[in-house]
Amino acid sequence: MPKTPATIKSWLVEATKKLLEAEIITAVLDCELILTNILEVERTYLHAHPEKIISPKQLRAINRMFKKRLKNIPMSYILKYKEFYGRKFFTDKAVLIPRPESEDIIDVVKSICKQPDFKNNEVTLVDIGTGSGCLGITAKLEVPRLEVTLSDVSIDALRVARFNAVKLRADLDITSGNLLENINERPDIIIANLPYVDKSWDRSSETDHEPTKALFAKDNGMALIKKLIRQAEKLQRAGSYLILEADPRQHDALTDYAHKHQYMLAKQTGYILSLIKY
Repeated sequence: MPKTPATIKSWLVEATKKLLEAEIITAVLDCELILTNILEVERTYLHAHPEKIISPKQLRAINRMFKKRLKNIPMSYILKYKEFYGRKFFTDKAVLIPRPESEDIIDVVKSICKQPDFKNNEVTLVDIGTGSGCLGITAKLEVPRLEVTLSDVSIDALRVARFNAVKLRADLDITSGNLLENINERPDIIIANLPYVDKSWDRSSETDHEPTKALFAKDNGMALIKKLIRQAEKLQRAGSYLILEADPRQHDALTDYAHKHQYMLAKQTGYILSLIKY
């Protein structure tokens, strides 16, 4: 990497080249994000001031970040945040990185809360396997009247979720438990982005840096989701919702399985299955 003195342009050119050689296709964006994070500027500043000299102290910090990215460590772990539904969530290696496709869960929740049976009533929502808390926290912030509980089996994940709840001023409950085992209420809505990846699937090498317990499940990736469906059947009332994220190739099998446990398909969009108890 460039030694002192280095300009914004010279660093970007050399760093981008190295990431591309490492087959990291987001090279340009990643390099710009590293610079904006350390220089504390917007991306537009980089292009408006290409000859700006980077100080030796800044350059050392920039190159430390860059070396991590060169090892294919995800940018969300390097920068310690990921944007989700317009908000920044703290992320570290204890939690799965929030994905854009998961945002559809929030849209489904908001739609349910506008229905006549839910519109003017107190609605309880439980986020199972909450991880960073991005789903449950966002649901609470988007629909403040929701009574939200975040749950995860990982104490380290709950530490991250609690931090994000405080940072984003979300008033909710947090509990430790394996799926629904410590949930005593009868939730109107259960949301869950549980591990659903089968180890035989092709996947990005970046996922090697994410917690395996948050990614992989047995039974073609469906074991934990099926267990949740069985538990939810005993807990939820008729008319309640179970909203799941899963790979589209799993949707038919999960819908059939859910039907055997008194759930029918309400809506299917992208990676999201919305099931209603009957």
